[in-house]
Amino acid sequence: MALALGVCVAACGGGAARADLATPLPQVQVEDYRLGPGDRLRISVFGEPELTGEFVVGTNGMVSYPLIGDHPVQGKTLGELTESLRSSLRRYVLQPNISVEVMNYRPFFILGEVENPGTYPYSAGLNVMNAVATAGGFSYRADTRRVFIKHADELAEREYGLTSTTPVLPGDTVRIQERRF
Repeated sequence: MALALGVCVAACGGGAARADLATPLPQVQVEDYRLGPGDRLRISVFGEPELTGEFVVGTNGMVSYPLIGDHPVQGKTLGELTESLRSSLRRYVLQPNISVEVMNYRPFFILGEVENPGTYPYSAGLNVMNAVATAGGFSYRADTRRVFIKHADELAEREYGLTSTTPVLPGDTVRIQERRF
C-alpha cells in the first residue's frame, strides 16, 4: 500500500483516494473561496450604477462586464477579482471603489444510494448529512459509514467518514456507495 501524506492512493480501488476517515474537510472561508462556473456574483461600483449588477460566471470561467468585456474570474478569490476589476476599470473610472460578493454559489451534485440523486443549490455551512437530507435521505442500500467526495478542482474523489462534520463545498460531487453485507 502506497501512502503519501496520509492519503491512500494505490490500494483504495475505484480510482478514489482515501483521506483519513477521522479528518474532515477544511471549512470554506469566504476569503479563500475560489470562484468557478455557475457562481452568481454581485459587483458594485460606488457612484457608477451602470457598472453595478449581478453576473454569472460562465462555463468559460469569465463574466461579461460593461466597458471591459469578458473578464477572467475562474480560480480567483473575491479579493483577487476585486483588484483585477479595479485595475481594468481604471482606464474608464478615475478611482473605482468596487465590492464583489457571491450571491449564489455553484451547485453541488449528489449521486449513488440516496432517494433523489441530482444537482442541488449550495448553502453556506453545508455538510454531508444535510446534502443527503436535501436529496431525500439514504436509500435502504446505502453505506452510512463513509462517503466519497470529488472537489470541483480535483481529478479524483476521496473517501471520508460520513459524519455531520464532513463539509460539502460548492461544486463538489458527493457519492454515497452501496453497503456491503
